[in-house]
Amino acid sequence: MPELPEVEVVRRGLERWVAGRTVAEVQVHHPRAVRRHLEGAEHFVAALTGRTVAAAHRRGKYLWLPLAETDGTAAGRALVAHLGMSGQLLVEKPGEPDEVHLRARFRFTDGGRELRFVDQRTFGGLAVEDAPGDGVPPRVAHIAMDPLDPGFDVDAFSAALRRRHTEVKRALLDQTLIGGVGNIYADESLWRARLHGARPTDKLTRAQVADLLEGVRDVLGESLAQGGTSFDSLYVDVNGQSGYFSRHLAVYGQQDRPCPRCGTPVRRESFMNRSSYSCPQCQPRPRARR
Repeated sequence: MPELPEVEVVRRGLERWVAGRTVAEVQVHHPRAVRRHLEGAEHFVAALTGRTVAAAHRRGKYLWLPLAETDGTAAGRALVAHLGMSGQLLVEKPGEPDEVHLRARFRFTDGGRELRFVDQRTFGGLAVEDAPGDGVPPRVAHIAMDPLDPGFDVDAFSAALRRRHTEVKRALLDQTLIGGVGNIYADESLWRARLHGARPTDKLTRAQVADLLEGVRDVLGESLAQGGTSFDSLYVDVNGQSGYFSRHLAVYGQQDRPCPRCGTPVRRESFMNRSSYSCPQCQPRPRARR
């Protein structure tokens, strides 16, 4: 599933190619694409037609595009998107052939490139929702700020993490605590901080939390610079380009390969119906609590 860097790469593309343009036409090719819009596909189309996309925002793995009236005043609503496992928001020339799994199309009044929502597995979705007050749609409001956000509170995160009675990797994946970190970047961040994912959060020192947060920020920033992590053709930016951070992964997906730091073979362990990767030497498993 796309994580923070992959979704941020898409957001930047939407900011460049879509923000400031007015929607002329919306086509919904598959009802599951707008199943989160409870009023139905026709209402979804009507809510967007004639509206101007004011900007492109992200929190965690959610994207939202605030809408404005043609005179520039805020419409108080936003197009909210979640890519799911295979969703793509692509900017294409109008004459380009339709993608096999095209689910929705947005044409603009300037006649330029159109926005297409493509989703092979149809786990992603689109909806138009209210964006009150601070402009954050209710569907997104429960997600914590991510560590690259200027408003991220380091002290509050550190205190909240150390108050919890759970394993540190589970805490990193908790979107109400820290937004946007998924399985790949959790493993990479823990490796950088020399922490095993099963380490109890209430036993972490302030220094260990600081090292962990530094690792999270570094790995997310480096991945962003590489366009994210693409393991197959499903994870692409708005122009269909893959990211290259997979070439720089230290432990994730590297079972039995040497740890880049000490040379010990990387181990794979089962974790919440997924996999965790770590170095047995650099990240020793903590002793079981009595």
